[in-house]
This record gives sequence, structure tokens and C-alpha cells, in this order.
Amino acid sequence: MRPILMKGHERPLTFLKYNKDGDLLFSCAKDHTPTVWYADNGERLGTYRGHNGAVWCCDVSRDSARLITGSADQTVKLWDVQTGKPLYTFNFGSPARSVDFAVGDKLAVITTDPFMDLSSAIHVKRIARDPEDQVAESVLVLKGVQGRINRAVWGPLNRTIISAGEDAVVRIWDSETGKLLKESDKEAGHKKTITSLCKAADSSHFLTGSLDKSAKLWDTRTLTLIKTYVTERPVNAVTMSPLLDHVVLGGGQDASAVTTTDHRAGKFEAKFYDKLLLEEIGGVKGHFGPINALAFNPDGKSFSSGGEDGYVRLHHFDQDYFHIKV
Repeated sequence: MRPILMKGHERPLTFLKYNKDGDLLFSCAKDHTPTVWYADNGERLGTYRGHNGAVWCCDVSRDSARLITGSADQTVKLWDVQTGKPLYTFNFGSPARSVDFAVGDKLAVITTDPFMDLSSAIHVKRIARDPEDQVAESVLVLKGVQGRINRAVWGPLNRTIISAGEDAVVRIWDSETGKLLKESDKEAGHKKTITSLCKAADSSHFLTGSLDKSAKLWDTRTLTLIKTYVTERPVNAVTMSPLLDHVVLGGGQDASAVTTTDHRAGKFEAKFYDKLLLEEIGGVKGHFGPINALAFNPDGKSFSSGGEDGYVRLHHFDQDYFHIKV
């Protein structure tokens, strides 16, 4: 399986996202410039210029017409995917960490970091079809969580919002009223910061990755813990195959500790686990720094990883992959 090496970012990768059709891959990095690539051959299609800080997260509408990005420059921007033009800017008083379009693309959930005297918050914005009609006001603002909220996504049918972050607790909120519905069990839950969260294709379950060197699979409706995947190093990124029962975890030590330990070149790997049996089924090595982002193509036939080394590696699976026996 020869990876395609995509070099377009000058700083560490933070996030990867495929569009619904699986023909475009969007990448975010600390270099201020989200980039879009062809998902088959890894060719760079274009960039989205306008942010003034690290870009932490992005999402793309179902029809691949709109891109939303959240940045450390305290803004969230809406872009025209095709032209690369910024259409609208939401301004916040603190860095925007996570963005996620609702089903139907009429709403977006945005999380903002604690900053100065502001606490972290989850904002719900209405997204207008025509950028001329876009307004800045939030439909709902959720507060009261301690520490950074690293990820917030929509639950099934947009009825709930699922959030997770520094306090290691997964929460489910009512997206209409803002009421806190469920919190993950302290005993069963993560012990350290939750870095990443990925929903299954049908939203029935989701996966969280944490610095406690584990990933956990949860039932979306009941917030029951289904499975725990244990690894040797902190998990920065998680994703799930939409096709097979595979879970992929990426990570490595913190960037600041990399030089102090013996890490042979390209030792950082994305590890594949059997979703049900919890067995490790293989790994894909190659990055020269911790893996910060992972994404599966919606067709399940390829995946990409983004590293602290500034590279995106795109892997198209060979036939053997589809016949792995555990």
C-alpha cells in the first residue's frame, strides 16, 4: 500500500475531512490556510485564504458548496468551496476549536475555548442559504463546562449535541433547550483529556480518543460504554471505517517530548483495531511526528492521516485489506 504524500502545509496538521461524495479532502493546519485536495490522486486543488491563526477544524456541506472553518484567530468563516471566497465571518472573543454542520446544513455547532475571563462555550448558529441573509447571532449558547471543549458534534436528527474535551467527560445536550441530558460515567469514562470524537456513518454510536492512551466506543442514545481500545501512547485522532468493523487510532507523544525519546524515523503509526474483538489488526507507519488527524473516505476504500510533520498521507487500500481475518 503505497501512500500518496501530500505536502501543502508548512505547519502541523490539525484536522482532515472528506466531503460526502468522497472525491475531495479538506485539510486544516496551524499555518492559517485550509486546503482542498483531490481525494483520488492527492493533487492540490486550492486553498482558502483569510484566517489569521491556526485553523483547528472544518466541515463541508452535504452538497460540497460550503466550507466552515474554526480558527485560533477567534473567528469561524464560511467559504464558497468552488471559488475559495470567504462568504461570512463569525467573530468570537476566544479561539474557535470545533465546527460541525447539522444534517441539512441549516445549523452549525461551534465550540470556543476558555480565554482571558471567558469560559468555554458551545454556540449554535443558523446558516443561511444565501450569505447575504447570514446573521451573527447564536440560536443557543451552552456554558458551564470546565476547560476546553475539543469537539462538539450533532446527534441523530439534530436533536442533541455531543461534546467532549479537557475534563474527560462526554456530555449530551438537548439542541432545542440547551438542557444537559447525559454525562458519561466517571468510572467507565476517560481519565484524561478527550482529544477527538468521531461518529459512525449512521450516528448510532461514536468513538472518542484520549490522552489516557485509550479510545472508547459509546452508544449515542444512551451514552453507554460499548468498547474500550487500549494503546501504548496518547491518542490524538480517531476514525471508523464506514465499510468494515475497523477502528483507527493515531497519536504519539506530545510534540514537546518527541526529541527526548528514541523514536526511529517514521515510527508514528495509525493503528487498526477490530471494532468488536478489540484486537489490533495492523498499523500504517510513515509519519515523522505524532498523528493529529485521521479521516476515512465515505466509501471505506481509502483513508488519510495528518501529522505534526506537516504531511498528509493518503492511503488507498489494496485488496488484501478487505479480506483481513482476525
